[in-house]
Amino acid sequence: MALVLSFFSFSQSATALTDEQKLISEVWRIVNRTYLDDSFNHQNWASVRQKILEKPLQNQQATYAAIQTMLKSLDDPFTRFLDPEQYRSLQVNTSGELTGVGLQIALNPETGKLEVVAPIAGSPAEKAGIQPRDRIVTIEGISTEKLTLDEAAARMRGPNGSIVTLVIEREGAPNREIQLTRSRIELNPVIAQLHKTEQGKSVGYLRLTQFNANAPMELAHAINSLEKKGADSYILDLRNNPGGLLQAGVEIARLWLPEGTIVYTVNRQGIQGSFEAFGSALTNDPLVILVNQGTASASEILAGALQDNGRATLVGETTFGKGLIQSLFELSDGSGLAVTIAKYETPQHHDINKIGIKPDKVVSSEPLTRDQVATKDDAQYQAALLLLQQQNVVVGAA
Repeated sequence: MALVLSFFSFSQSATALTDEQKLISEVWRIVNRTYLDDSFNHQNWASVRQKILEKPLQNQQATYAAIQTMLKSLDDPFTRFLDPEQYRSLQVNTSGELTGVGLQIALNPETGKLEVVAPIAGSPAEKAGIQPRDRIVTIEGISTEKLTLDEAAARMRGPNGSIVTLVIEREGAPNREIQLTRSRIELNPVIAQLHKTEQGKSVGYLRLTQFNANAPMELAHAINSLEKKGADSYILDLRNNPGGLLQAGVEIARLWLPEGTIVYTVNRQGIQGSFEAFGSALTNDPLVILVNQGTASASEILAGALQDNGRATLVGETTFGKGLIQSLFELSDGSGLAVTIAKYETPQHHDINKIGIKPDKVVSSEPLTRDQVATKDDAQYQAALLLLQQQNVVVGAA
């Protein structure tokens, strides 16, 4: 997701409220003040709070369940409550460390089903052949229809070396049971290589797997290193990149774009903010970006920015289509709240939510093993190389 990290505290003046009621009121006020849809899913938001507060709240778990019920009425899978453990886990994830099976997941807003956005490169999930858009039917025999997004993620996490069993549903195929051994997953977000073509060109291949806090600095180092090695063009691979921090996406766009709008953000008042590129890019060499159905959120912000500004050509398949931005709020008891606060539009004001970004050159691809990515077996990568060769010929003829 495109995530903005925010930390707010709210005081509670109503001393008559219990601690449990205060936490519910805290959540209600954050949503009331920041949520993108000011109709709150066409309901009286104050009435929702009143009904929740009228019910007895015996303990913390009952309070958390009441908050989840309140948020569920918004019918927005991205606005969700995180208990203290889930909140800490999300903070760790965006910081660049993870232990688990290596799946980025989301609830499909239309079907409500738990979907795979993308497996993390080198993870147990990727090695088992799990693909973007696969649906997770059960986790350890528990139907995911009964689980929130964070409950599902929590059930897939566990001690290093332990086993979790999933049932996976894929379009046009029978359901499949998969056993995954949990492991510590490296979240170094950048893979950088210098590839030599048959025509003697030096292509800098950069694969970005997610937009965590380390991504802008790591990618800048990789570009500088490839420039010193003589790269004369670039392929940026955003396939199966589920996104991450909005600010990371903006900073990475500035590495490639000397000037221009990167993204517009639109809040519930319709007020548009924007992030701009300024200064100088690290390289002006030709750039092709690889995208597919697993390219989502902050990845789409980056791809859309460079496509709309004419800085890059997109090759592959239509992207995932997540154009909403969440902000993360820390609550008074150490739990957290993710709230959809805005939507984003590309520099040419395209709203891609549930639509995605169509590449300039559509190239479909069969599932690849990790060793096949960016090789002769990778049709999308080969199409990018051909496009760069054609661009270089045109430039040379000028």
